[in-house]
Amino acid sequence: MTTLTLGAVAANFGRDLERCVEKAVRIMGDARNAGVGLLVLPHATLGGYLGDLARPDPRALPPALPESSPQLERVRRMAGGMVVCLGYTEVEIVDGAATTYNAAVCLSGDGVLGRHRKVHQPLGEAEATRAGDGFTAFDTPVGRMGMLIDYDKTFPEAARSLALDGALVLACLSAWPASVTDRTDRLSQDRQSRLFDIYDTARAAENQVVWVSSNQTGTMGSLRFLGQAKIVGPGGDVLARTRNKGGMATARIDVAAEVARSRRTLSHLVERVPSAYRNEGARR
Repeated sequence: MTTLTLGAVAANFGRDLERCVEKAVRIMGDARNAGVGLLVLPHATLGGYLGDLARPDPRALPPALPESSPQLERVRRMAGGMVVCLGYTEVEIVDGAATTYNAAVCLSGDGVLGRHRKVHQPLGEAEATRAGDGFTAFDTPVGRMGMLIDYDKTFPEAARSLALDGALVLACLSAWPASVTDRTDRLSQDRQSRLFDIYDTARAAENQVVWVSSNQTGTMGSLRFLGQAKIVGPGGDVLARTRNKGGMATARIDVAAEVARSRRTLSHLVERVPSAYRNEGARR
């Protein structure tokens, strides 16, 4: 049996890139001291998220970084033997034209292990960034895994495609706010708070995978972020979690053994009947 300590982070990251890097490095140090082998930081760890989803202010967008930026390089160097996932606004320049994406990267001291560009965009996010176009699992020193970015987890096909690609661990990095249309004073009673938890447990259980969910906390512009980082087992059981404030949820688990045990009697991926499902692609 090979056990692994997983860490899911709830924390606030703003616009100041230097402070973001310093905070990420401090959290990585705490995680290393706790024996964490896979650490999942929130989406928008470097530079923060949008301040308004309905009408993003083009003058107040997060700083966009290339994957080769010195900020990501510093995180990579500090990761050492730990596998670290974090989110940022990525800029890609092709033929002199710049395109930005909500992006996540998985890295260790050896380099980039995997990357993902957010596919599903809510509200006015498309005014600020372009959508990605797929989900791909990748191999890491802690096993085969995949990544999603917040709204991606609303769509069952996203997590399912990664599980079918062999991922046993799914990391979902979020900058997930409270409801912007039905505000409540208490985050614990917020509609989005309930949905955030439902999606985390459902995606783990329906795919029988280990789910590591991170999120922003605090505020950015008009948005209040939920926190609620957690680690969910392949049966949908929450193994560790934070609340609305910052913190790190940790759990020690033999990923391969727990996934195999979950799939021993009922294996959702094997027992699917694709021929019975309507072909979504054919309707477009």
